[in-house]
Amino acid sequence: MKKTKIFLDQGLKNIMTVGTITRSSSFLCKEILKQIEFSSGQVVLELGAGDGVITHYILKKMPPDATLIAFEINPVFCEALRKIEDKRLIVVDQDAVHLGEILKSLHIEQLDHVISAIPFVILPEHVATQIIQAAFDHMAPMAKFVQVHYSLLAKKMYEKIFGQVAVRFVPFNIPPAFLLTMQKSTVKSPLPSLIL
Repeated sequence: MKKTKIFLDQGLKNIMTVGTITRSSSFLCKEILKQIEFSSGQVVLELGAGDGVITHYILKKMPPDATLIAFEINPVFCEALRKIEDKRLIVVDQDAVHLGEILKSLHIEQLDHVISAIPFVILPEHVATQIIQAAFDHMAPMAKFVQVHYSLLAKKMYEKIFGQVAVRFVPFNIPPAFLLTMQKSTVKSPLPSLIL
C-alpha cells in the first residue's frame, strides 16, 4: 500500500515524466514478459523503470548471467530501484536521450531486448524519436522492443523505425494498457496485430 501511495504522489507531481498515477498491475507485467524470450548472457534495457514494479518481474525471469540496465530520472523512484539487491541490475539516473553515450560508458555494444514504460506520447516527438532510434541502433538483430502505452497515438512513430508493430490490449490494468511489440530485423517481416 505504501508503494502505491508513493507512486500516486509522484505521478501527480510529475505526470509529464511518470505518465500515469498507478503502478503496473501484475497481469500487465506478466504480459510484458510473455513477449520476450530470455537466454544466457543477454543485456536487457528498461526505459522508465519507475519504482521497479516491472523491474522485479524482469529480474525474476532473467538468467543469472544476464544484465538489466534500468533508466529512471525520478529521484524517489531511483532510490527505490537502488534498494533492489541484485548484482545483475544497473540503475541509470539520467535522461534516456543520453542512451548511446551511457551504453558506451558501460561498454555495452548490443541490447538483446528493450522494455519501456516511458510516456513517449507526452514527450515532444523529436525527443521520443531520438530515444527510440538510439535504442533501435543498439539492438541486436531479432531483438524485441516492448512498449507500454495507454493509447495507440504513437503507433506510427514506431512503424517508421521498426516497420511492423504488434498490438496487444491488456484490460486488467488501471488504466487499461496497450503493449506495442516490435522486432529489429534486417528484413521487416510482419508481426501479427493482436487486440484481445
